[in-house]
Amino acid sequence: MIPVVPARLRPVLALGLLVLVSACARGLDASVPATPGTPSLYWPMNAANAQLDAGAAQEMIAAYRRNRGLPMLALDPGLQQLAVTETAAMAAAGRPSQADIVKTVAARMGFSDPHANLSAGYHTLAEAFSGWRDSPPHNAVLLDPDATRMGIATAYAPGSKYKVYWALLVAK
Repeated sequence: MIPVVPARLRPVLALGLLVLVSACARGLDASVPATPGTPSLYWPMNAANAQLDAGAAQEMIAAYRRNRGLPMLALDPGLQQLAVTETAAMAAAGRPSQADIVKTVAARMGFSDPHANLSAGYHTLAEAFSGWRDSPPHNAVLLDPDATRMGIATAYAPGSKYKVYWALLVAK
C-alpha cells in the first residue's frame, strides 16, 4: 500500500527527492564540483577524470609556510613527475608506499634532502592538507625549512580500499 501524502507536503517531498537524485548523480561523476565556482581545493579526486590543481596546492602550502616565516616552494617538474609515478604505483598496489623508497628515488634523481608525504583515503586537496598538517611527521615535511621545491599528485583506484592516493614530495 502506498501512503497518501497531504497536498501541502508534496512540494517539500518533491524538493527532497530532487536533492537526493542530484546527490546520487554527483556520486556517479565525482569529478564535477558540488557547486559551480567551488575552489579547486574542494574538488573531489575520487573519479577517473579528476584533475589536481597543483598550483592551488602550491598556494595553500605557501600560505601555510609563510604564516610560519618560511619561503614558498617552487613546483619542480621532476618532483611533479615522480609524484605522479608514485601515486600511480600506490593506486596499482592498493596501498600507500613507504616514504623511504620514493625519497631514495628522488635522491638518485639528484634532489638534495628529499622528503615525502604519502597517504591515501583523502578525497580532496583540503582533506589531504588537513591530514598532513595534523600529523607531526607529515607536518614536518610541509614545514621543512630547507625545502625549496615540491611536487604533488594524486591517483584514483576505484576498486581499492582507499580510492584516492596522494604524494607530496619536497626537496632542496
